[in-house]
Amino acid sequence: MQMTVTALHMDVTPSMKNYVEKRFERISRHFDSVLDVHCVLSVEKLTHKAEATLHLSGGNIHADATDSDMYAAIDSLADKLDRRVKKHKEKRTDHHAAEAQRGRIGL
Repeated sequence: MQMTVTALHMDVTPSMKNYVEKRFERISRHFDSVLDVHCVLSVEKLTHKAEATLHLSGGNIHADATDSDMYAAIDSLADKLDRRVKKHKEKRTDHHAAEAQRGRIGL
């Protein structure tokens, strides 16, 4: 998984980049088909905003989060993306094949 971290109106410190990478490792554990991630961190007055786009084999997933602290915004963003990736994975699963197997066994 390739990750790009960019910043608007601020500098990305190495510790912040490592924190983003560490938080996004969980997403790659749930779904192996993540091709690349583009994360944008920005500051607007007193609000810190983190947004990311995941490019998957089946499409794109986008999420954003705002908070008064950048690390809290990154945590919230990672949680949102984790839920959306799990939902995307469930949608891709063919549930009809399991029903067909149960139908054959019952005959």
